[in-house]
Amino acid sequence: MGMDKTYNPGDLEGKWYKHWEENGAFKCGRNVGAEPYVIVMPPPNVTGSLHMGHALDNTLQDVLIRFERLRGKDVLWQPGTDHAGIATQNVVEKQLDAAGQDRKEMGREKFLERVWEWKAESGGKITSQLRRLGASCDWSREAFTMDESRSEAVLKKFVQLYKEGLLYKDNRLVNWDPKLVTAISDLEVEQKEVNGHFWHFRYPLEDGSGFIEIATTRPETMLGDTGIAVNPSDERYKHLIGKMVRLPLVGRLIPIVADDYADPEQGSGAVKITPAHDFNDFEVGKRAGLEMINIFDKHAAINENAPEKYQGMDRFDARKAIVADMEEGGFLVKVEPHVHQVPYGDRGGVIIEPWLTEQWYVDAETLAKPAIEAVENGTTNFIPKNWEKTYFEWMRNIQPWCVSRQLWWGHRIPAWYAPDGTVFVEETEEEAQAAADKHFGETVELTRDPDVLDTWFSSAMWPYSTMGWPEETPELARYYPNATLVTGFDIIFFWVARMMMSGIHFMGEAPFKNVYIHALVRDEKGAKMSKSKGNVIDPLEFIEKYGADALRFTLTSMEAQGRDIKLAEKRVEGYRNFGTKLWNASRFCEMNGIVGSNSVDAPVATSSVNKWIISEVSKAAAGVTNALDAFRFNEASDVIYHFTWGTFCDWYVELVKPVFWGEDEALKAETRAVAGWVLDQILVMLHPFMPHITEELWHATKDDRAYDLIHAKWPTVNQIDEEALSEVDWAIRFITEVRSTRSEMNVPASAKATALLVGASDVTKSRVATWQDMLCRMARLEKASCVDSAERKGSAQLVVDEATVFLPLADLMDIDAEKARLTKALDKLEKEAGSIKGRLGNQGFVAKAPAQVIEQAKEQLADLEDKIEKSKAALNRLG
Repeated sequence: MGMDKTYNPGDLEGKWYKHWEENGAFKCGRNVGAEPYVIVMPPPNVTGSLHMGHALDNTLQDVLIRFERLRGKDVLWQPGTDHAGIATQNVVEKQLDAAGQDRKEMGREKFLERVWEWKAESGGKITSQLRRLGASCDWSREAFTMDESRSEAVLKKFVQLYKEGLLYKDNRLVNWDPKLVTAISDLEVEQKEVNGHFWHFRYPLEDGSGFIEIATTRPETMLGDTGIAVNPSDERYKHLIGKMVRLPLVGRLIPIVADDYADPEQGSGAVKITPAHDFNDFEVGKRAGLEMINIFDKHAAINENAPEKYQGMDRFDARKAIVADMEEGGFLVKVEPHVHQVPYGDRGGVIIEPWLTEQWYVDAETLAKPAIEAVENGTTNFIPKNWEKTYFEWMRNIQPWCVSRQLWWGHRIPAWYAPDGTVFVEETEEEAQAAADKHFGETVELTRDPDVLDTWFSSAMWPYSTMGWPEETPELARYYPNATLVTGFDIIFFWVARMMMSGIHFMGEAPFKNVYIHALVRDEKGAKMSKSKGNVIDPLEFIEKYGADALRFTLTSMEAQGRDIKLAEKRVEGYRNFGTKLWNASRFCEMNGIVGSNSVDAPVATSSVNKWIISEVSKAAAGVTNALDAFRFNEASDVIYHFTWGTFCDWYVELVKPVFWGEDEALKAETRAVAGWVLDQILVMLHPFMPHITEELWHATKDDRAYDLIHAKWPTVNQIDEEALSEVDWAIRFITEVRSTRSEMNVPASAKATALLVGASDVTKSRVATWQDMLCRMARLEKASCVDSAERKGSAQLVVDEATVFLPLADLMDIDAEKARLTKALDKLEKEAGSIKGRLGNQGFVAKAPAQVIEQAKEQLADLEDKIEKSKAALNRLG
């Protein structure tokens, strides 16, 4: 054996990961008859590199996977990456830009060759980073949303939905990015608060009887106005409903219509309606049967549907020209400053336009019904449960899903058009040609739809496409549906909901039993991480510095349901020190001839300390198991942390030291066997959280292990000896109380006091006798004795169960000086606490101060109040 003196995560993490991967430790199908347990990894973008959200997401998945593997299940953690249409095309276009090349000049074929080249070079970055984190996925099954098998599945899905009437072409509004020249999804739209204006315009009534006033934040869209809406209950306008207005600058006559969308409280109560350029107006236009006039081209410049003067102008130049012309014509009433939300494309960084265009849509409403039912009837559960509300709200108000994108990188839509516009949707060009020839009775030339599919169309199929669908593979039969999905709340709609719809429709059952929605990782002050704030924490930096195990343990221990994580470097460093603590305890075992046990069952114990530690293992194993079963990650890590550091390292190791100094060989042998077994159980329970250090120690504590720790058995020991628990707990409480009293009273470390117990029961008296040596050694006492009465003056007092313990300190220190010191310290603490309470009680401060300042003040106050309690207790102990 011969363990290294110090714990160096860097040396051992890569070594064990390589060992596991080379030995096929992560492969599914190892436990043939076992119950399957499956998680599919949310496929990270192939452009991506590991950020803290990924680190959390994948750590939680790995904790569950390693836990279930140790419980003997046939686990599959299915990895893979997403082609991320728009993001990837963007990256490659930027590279071409820098080299002075243009995608359009290159042509589609050549451009796609370049993207595939780029994917081969740097597309594996994130998967190597996931390995560094310790992710035990079955890499032999790694999938990519655009690999051959997934691409075939996508074509089949598209064609099937089309033939079932659930996928169609329609002219509707989409979020249009005029810089990237494509439709984008709601997910890719970022609302930003902008200082803008409200322009109030007067539109003249056709009969010359006056004007109607409207207000708009986007004057340029007026060129496409086809109506004005007023609320049917608005007395001011009732008499105008049905009348016509002449649209200034354009001359077109447009009707005044009644619609609840017009809010009498907002602006003038009358709203201009531009159905082709606003999502709300589009709905009003449909209800009122208004014309839809698109006045923008694909670059958001004014097109031929507007007066000639404005044609070709960029939308913002047109805005200036229109406002000037409206003012000149006497139609401008006033301009007010106005703060409002403006939609930006998150990739292109420009304001997006609602744009009327023909696109492919999926009938999401029909597909959503069974997906809503699956959550209503508990087939699929959300944890925490409150996310079900978010899911239902979105699913019950779902809009048709636009699945076409005007990009080149992605799954090309399998639709071919005849010269007269007839469309043929088939999986291959040959089938489309055959269908067209049959339809026309002669051979016609077909052109393929140039668009590709929204990237979520293929990732919606992930739980079954990765298992080989549409082929009826053994994996599909065995591993669908999955057990658990772990993901962030930001993609409940875009990914979770779509997997639910897709899975139920194509597989006949919901894709997962449980959906665990995890928190957001923020900086230590609780602010959201963003590049612009410069507070982004790179997980790889922490892994380099403290090891992957420490980062994993930090994230798991802070993952409390429904609470965001405030990540502080101090925590990561603290858990690296926890690794060191475990390392040193293992070295203590090695030096005392303690080796790992090959048995899952606890060894026979006769001494109360050994019976106690076996009982504590039983409690810890139940605690970790129940917490992980309920997805309470922070509780699970808390139990194993406190058991390892407190119960085992701080207490058990100290309590058994005298055994190894003594002469009782039988007790030595028993204690070695128990200690070796307990250390094994710790390594198994800690393995899901800190896989590398535990595997290292597993082999370091016994040379001839029959198997790696990754394939050990999860502890199911249930041996609780109440008597031993109660006896050792008493001793620990006694020692702890005496120690803390000594430290509060500033008793010199070398001074040994006598402990006098008054009012001790018979049980306590016999314990004091049995534990005499241990109590004296660990609480630095001369002796502990049970007496009928003791002198209060000059003694510190403490209570352990029914007995009052007196520590006569007058001979060891100056009691009056100590009282004076404590009183002075208490006074200072109370003043500080009072000033913070004053600040927090001041409404002006609370209203103006940033949230993190208030949070900090509250934390300081809690800390001061804790110190005040301790000082008061110390003064009380001195009577």
